[in-house]
Amino acid sequence: MSGPVGGESRPARPGDPCQAREVLGIVGDKWSLLIVRNLSQGPRRFTELKRAVDGISQRMLTVTLRGLERDGILTRTVRNVMPPHVSYELTPMGRTLREAAAPLLEWSITHLTHIDAARAVYDARADTSPA
Repeated sequence: MSGPVGGESRPARPGDPCQAREVLGIVGDKWSLLIVRNLSQGPRRFTELKRAVDGISQRMLTVTLRGLERDGILTRTVRNVMPPHVSYELTPMGRTLREAAAPLLEWSITHLTHIDAARAVYDARADTSPA
């Protein structure tokens, strides 16, 4: 999530635009924002998140949760009961990400029908255009 390929992180240098790009990768990742949005309502178990985030695979959910935990956006709590109870919760920094991303998520919901309509018009035009 926040490191280059292979999981190695570069040391942070103040004002390094590459560091900002890594953080913006979190914001630009649809799965991360949808998970953060769902966790804004309180702690959730893995299965609850899987049901709530439409279209995410189990593997992608696992990878995204690990990355968000690594970045300090959420915490993972394991309760040793049978079966083990694992829950995820936003950290204080994760809550500030939710606050910052909320307008973007609301914009997405508000404009989804307009985007779908624009895509349909574009696709119809592209299908009838000469190659």
